[in-house]
Amino acid sequence: MPSVSGTPDSTSSRRRQRLSTSPSASSANPKRARVTESPAMATLRARGKMPDIIDLTEKPSAFQPYSGAKKLVIKNLRAPISREAQVEEYYARTEKDLEEALEAIFDDRRPAVPLERLYRGVEDVCRRGGAAKVYRLLKERIDRHLQLVVLPRIRRTGGQSNIEMLRSVRGEWNVWNAQTITLRSTFSYLDRTFLLRESLPSINDMAISHFRRMAFPQSSQTNGSSPGEKAIAGVCEMIEYDRRGDEKLDSNLLKESIRMIYVLGVYVKQFEPVFLKQSVSYFEEFGESWSASSLKGYIAACENLLNREDHRCMAYNFDSATVKQLMDSAHKILIDQYSEKLLHGDSLSNLLSDRDVKSMRGLYDLLRLSDIQKKMKNPWTEYIRQTGSTIISDKERGDEMVLRLLELRRSLDLMIRDAFKKDEDFLWGMREAFGKFMNDRKIASCWDTNTSKIGEMTAKYIDMLLRGGLKALPKELLSDAKDRAAAEREGQASTADEDAELDRQLDQALELFRFIEGKDAFEAFYKKDLARRLLMGRSASQDAERNMLTKLRSECGSNFTHNLEQMFKDQELAKDEMESYRQSSITNQKQKAPIDLSVMILSASAWPTYPDTRLNLPDEVATQIETFDKHYKSKHTGRVLTWKHSLAHCSIKASFPKGTKELLVSAFQAVVLMMFNKEPTAGFFTYEQISAATGLQGGDLDRTLQSLACGKARVITKHPKGREVKPTDTFTFNQAFSDPKYRVKINQIQLKETKEENKATHERIAQDRRFETQAAIVRIMKSRKSMGHAELVAEVINLTKKRGSVEPASIKKEIESLIEKDYLEREDNSYTYLA
Repeated sequence: MPSVSGTPDSTSSRRRQRLSTSPSASSANPKRARVTESPAMATLRARGKMPDIIDLTEKPSAFQPYSGAKKLVIKNLRAPISREAQVEEYYARTEKDLEEALEAIFDDRRPAVPLERLYRGVEDVCRRGGAAKVYRLLKERIDRHLQLVVLPRIRRTGGQSNIEMLRSVRGEWNVWNAQTITLRSTFSYLDRTFLLRESLPSINDMAISHFRRMAFPQSSQTNGSSPGEKAIAGVCEMIEYDRRGDEKLDSNLLKESIRMIYVLGVYVKQFEPVFLKQSVSYFEEFGESWSASSLKGYIAACENLLNREDHRCMAYNFDSATVKQLMDSAHKILIDQYSEKLLHGDSLSNLLSDRDVKSMRGLYDLLRLSDIQKKMKNPWTEYIRQTGSTIISDKERGDEMVLRLLELRRSLDLMIRDAFKKDEDFLWGMREAFGKFMNDRKIASCWDTNTSKIGEMTAKYIDMLLRGGLKALPKELLSDAKDRAAAEREGQASTADEDAELDRQLDQALELFRFIEGKDAFEAFYKKDLARRLLMGRSASQDAERNMLTKLRSECGSNFTHNLEQMFKDQELAKDEMESYRQSSITNQKQKAPIDLSVMILSASAWPTYPDTRLNLPDEVATQIETFDKHYKSKHTGRVLTWKHSLAHCSIKASFPKGTKELLVSAFQAVVLMMFNKEPTAGFFTYEQISAATGLQGGDLDRTLQSLACGKARVITKHPKGREVKPTDTFTFNQAFSDPKYRVKINQIQLKETKEENKATHERIAQDRRFETQAAIVRIMKSRKSMGHAELVAEVINLTKKRGSVEPASIKKEIESLIEKDYLEREDNSYTYLA
């Protein structure tokens, strides 16, 4: 700045007064005051280091003489600059500051000019119309820096390996990101105005695109030697390290590199094709290496690989489209190309036989990934058919047939629930397979009668359940926690309750029953077993008995359960009948009867047929029976009572030296024991004496004596000792008998059903089926009068389907029989009913 000087006013010296430092000086008249100074101040003033002191309290005099005009002198005065020149100078200086700032930013230095001033400078230039020039400046400097500084540095520090090049590129990218942030803040006004208005890339996009062109140029321009291509190869190498579990993996480098590739916009065009191609090679190598392994091992290996691939894609933020293509390639190579191995029947059978739910779940999930899980249905049903046929054909374990079938069914249900996600295709496949092998007459029929062996064994299994409850069941058949949870969700009683579990087991048995086409065998044996349970009081639960009857009626209709329901009605009627008899006895008899008689009247048509057995009853019992017989016939004229002593049982008191006991025995056992009320003349009873006195003979007597003398509760003694009873044996009363319980039940030895008896039962069932078929034919023809052969066969099958399916050949045979009996007449291919 120019210096300015002038001649001081002559009056100013007069105004300067020395200031006194004494207190008295400040209170004196200013015009008369004199300022005294100390010696030190005088010394400083003499040396020229003390400025004059101005007395500010002195007022200027109003009368000052005129001394002439004042003069101002300006030294080094420059010529005035125009406004336009100043503006040009400012903008030139601003552009220079921007260039210097760019150099500093690219050198990772702080610009000499504050960023705020740079920002204002950019704004001023843009407002003046220089936005395009600033844009070109920025673009040129960015391109020059990347090509001349960054690229050589990348090549220099990248080394020879792909991973080292990847580290170098990623390091420069991180630096460039930080520099871009500074550029964006400095040139923010340009970004928000000119670039936006002209639809030009933003500063951020421009920085990204220039870095991409520098590091990741088009492959056609580089011949495979660009830093970007080597960096992408490095990423793929890192992924390969991860796949093979190599410790060289730098997970942080891999994750940041994939993010860099994605931001730079080379993910889809440059990285993805290379990555997918490498992955295909890896999957092919993996599949080939595991192709010779077991199915279980291959499933586990594929599951592990797919899980790791999915986890890697999530951990390193792969694009969803890449993940889909990757998984599609894996599924095609590992599943589709090896589907023959995955669906091999023998291998599947081994997994199913081992009940390997985990492997089957893995197999189902693998096949479902390629949407070919339905192809497993055929091997699934074939395994069930073969396994079921083997169980039915096993004659040595025939008694375990139903248990084994239920265990098979249970394992298959668990497989469907836990492995196949409750896929209904497999559920229907299982039912279809069960229906086939359970109705295969070559293996499932009995004694060449076409009656169902499975029907018989199912009835016996249900009998076991209703007699003994859940005690006889293996734990594999019992409900698990998932079954109980499902029952509670459906509002059913929890299977943790014993009654509810028994009900569930009955339902499982009914599932087998539903598959049986010929239900007449089941009916015959169920009826026989039910009668024994009702007559002997062996039912574990009356509620369970009636519940089972309700299930059968719901399943097969009232015609099927008519006789079974009549058996329960007979029980109730017998109670009323006995109450009436007791009231009559009280009225007619003067003294109480010696025995308490209880009689059960059975309808002959509803109950099974039982043999008549001769038995010499004690006089007291015979008298009571005769009295009841007269009482009953007096109420029901025309009815005949046939006494079945083989079904009777009683309670008798026996006195032993060690105490009195109440023995629960059959009528046969009771008659034998009553003989020992009299002392035998020879000290013992012979076999022949007992037979003559009781009327029992042969097997009935042998089993009765064996139960009393050779069983757990030996109330009589056999001589000589042994398990078998012979006609030469003798018997005495066991004076040493003792038992901790007062009531002692002595079980009658049950005669096992012989093969001849079983065959006779099945033949009777087959004969009844023939009669039912003939009755159905007559019923239809009586209504229709005339029908064609095919139509008649269809009607008969429909009418008898609830009792079981009838083969067309069997129907034709019965039609021929009715023609011979003159019920029908054949006319060409039709039949006419003859009244």
